Amino acid sequence: MKHSAKTLILAAGLVAAVSAAAPAAEMKFMTGPQGGSWIPLGGQLKDLWEKNIKGMSVSQTPGAGIANVRGVEEGKTDLGFGNSISTVDAVAGRAPFNKPHANVCNIATLYPQYYQMVVPKSANIKSVKDLKGKGVTTQQKGNTGELITSQILKVNGMSYDDVKASFVSYTDSVSQMKDGHAVAFGLGTTIPAGAIMDIASSQDITLIDMTDLLAPMKKLNPGYTLVTVPKGTYPKQDQDIKVIGYATHLVVSCKAPDDTVHALTKTIASNVPALGNVVAAMKGLTTKMMAEDIGVPFHPGAAKFYKEAGITVKSN
Repeated sequence: MKHSAKTLILAAGLVAAVSAAAPAAEMKFMTGPQGGSWIPLGGQLKDLWEKNIKGMSVSQTPGAGIANVRGVEEGKTDLGFGNSISTVDAVAGRAPFNKPHANVCNIATLYPQYYQMVVPKSANIKSVKDLKGKGVTTQQKGNTGELITSQILKVNGMSYDDVKASFVSYTDSVSQMKDGHAVAFGLGTTIPAGAIMDIASSQDITLIDMTDLLAPMKKLNPGYTLVTVPKGTYPKQDQDIKVIGYATHLVVSCKAPDDTVHALTKTIASNVPALGNVVAAMKGLTTKMMAEDIGVPFHPGAAKFYKEAGITVKSN
C-alpha cells in the first residue's frame, strides 16, 4: 500500500505526540544496605520501570530507611524505600529528623517488616534485659533497624552504654555472632532473613519474643504493631514468635511529575508476581494494600492511580 507524503508526515507527527506525552525521566533511587532485601527488590523495580515506562532511566544506589527519606527531602535522590515508622517521624519532624520533611510523599505500601533480635540458644537469653553488659550488634546508623534497637533498649531501661554495641553490615554482624563477639543481633527486615539463616547454619538460634514490649514501643511511635514469625520460619523453631512490626513502603519527591509517579505506581500494581519472586512477602499484594494509610501523604500521581482503581487516599 502506498502512502502520500502528507500521510507519512501526519503519521510521524502522531508518533512524536504520543512519545512526548509518555512519562520520560531520569530518576535516582536509593535502596538498602548490602545483604538486605531492598537491593534486589530495587533492581527488579528498576528493570520493570525501565521496561514498561517509555523514556524512563533509573540509577540505583545503596541506602537505608532513614537515610533514604533524608535523601528525598534534600533532593539527593528522587525515590527511596522507607519504613512507615521512621517516615512518619520525618513528616512530623521528630527525632532522628531535625525538621518536618515536606518533600516526602508516599507511593505505595509494599510489605510488612519484622524487627528480629536473634540470639544463640546456648546463651540462655530470655529477654532484652538479659543483654546488659553483653555484645549486641545491629545495623549501621541511618538504618531503621538500628533506631529500633536503640528504642528496644530504651523501653527496657537501657541504652547502648549498657551493652557492647556494634553498628556494622549484615555480613559483619553475622561474623560477630558466629565468632562469639556478639550474643544478639537486632535487625529489621523480611522473614526468613538471610542473615539469620546464615547464623542458624552454624549454631542453634532463637528469637526474643517481644509481646510485652508492644505497649511501651507504641508510646514511642504509634505506628508499631505486633507481627508473628511463624514456627518453622527458621531451623528448629518450634513455636510462633511475636516481634515488633512495621511496613516497608516507597517514597518519592513530592516535586516529581504527576504522570511519572502515576506510571511508577501503575507498574508496581501490574507486576506483583515478578516482585513477589524477589521478596516473598509481596506475594498477594493488592492495590488496596498498596494504598494503605500509614500517615504519610500520597503523591498526587499515585493518588490518581488509586482513584482510578476506586480507592480514595490523602494526597499532598
